[in-house]
Amino acid sequence: MINKIKVILEMIKFEHTIFALPFAFLGAVVGSIIYNDGAWPTLFQWIWITLAMVGARSAAMSLNRVIDAKIDKHNPRTATRAIPAGLISRVEVLVFIIVSFALLFYSAYQLNELAVYLLPIAVFFLVIYSYTKRFTWACHLVLGATIAIAPLGGWVGTTGQLSLDAFLLFLGVALWTAGFDVIYATQDADYDREHGLHSIPSHFGITKALIIAKGLHIG
Repeated sequence: MINKIKVILEMIKFEHTIFALPFAFLGAVVGSIIYNDGAWPTLFQWIWITLAMVGARSAAMSLNRVIDAKIDKHNPRTATRAIPAGLISRVEVLVFIIVSFALLFYSAYQLNELAVYLLPIAVFFLVIYSYTKRFTWACHLVLGATIAIAPLGGWVGTTGQLSLDAFLLFLGVALWTAGFDVIYATQDADYDREHGLHSIPSHFGITKALIIAKGLHIG
């Protein structure tokens, strides 16, 4: 059991969760300062926002590995990932996904009602992203929007409301993330093109893709 958990945590690069937390914390702090008379988030809010992020990212990354297992198996760059390499089964990963979503749901419940009401939207984006590369080169924008749920979630976690300020923060993170994902996708441009997968690099070429990435970052 312990070895299986270690395989899953390595598969989803669990340690990289620390790089996603600042987005959620940014939304939490800015929202709290603006709407709670300059007060910072409480310890209670810090804890549950952190756990919600751990659950959300773990579920999303695990889903991606399950959904993309067949694609990963034939791509030399990803063939050594845990599922295509036979280190762990889809069923075992699905159990981990259920536990991760349970952590997300319970954490949202501990924060406020709006966090709970918005969960279906968050789950939709967490699930749909992995499928978008199968039918649209705009998959990078969907990933950007998915990652940008983090600051939006942090904002809702401390304020219990949404505002234009929150959506501007969401937009900034979405464009920034999408730009980097376009750059990351350049290494798979040829493979994607040959196998009918969609991305900005495979659709427009690497040179134009880098220009688009720059535009997303400037935007």
